[in-house]
Amino acid sequence: MKIIVSDEALEWFEKEMDLEDGDQIRFYARYGGSSPFHEGFSLGMNREQSTNPAVELKKNNTLFYIEEDDLWFFDNHDLHILVDETLNEIKYDYTKEA
Repeated sequence: MKIIVSDEALEWFEKEMDLEDGDQIRFYARYGGSSPFHEGFSLGMNREQSTNPAVELKKNNTLFYIEEDDLWFFDNHDLHILVDETLNEIKYDYTKEA
């Protein structure tokens, strides 16, 4: 699987999360909400250091990653991180791995 971060999403992270060089953003399964794959779980995001990353993307000196323990959540789909221009917030899209 892959993480794909649009340029607009990267700008959103830099502005809204006040990112600095070397920061790391983790995407993880959290209890509550819903997702296209699992009722009762949704995608969470946090700035924290990786411990056992399974998927990584480095973009503009920021590391975006998913830990090994959270791979089950994505059901073999790539994670696309975009910006909802109307709401000015991050949105996620998932595509089946090729």
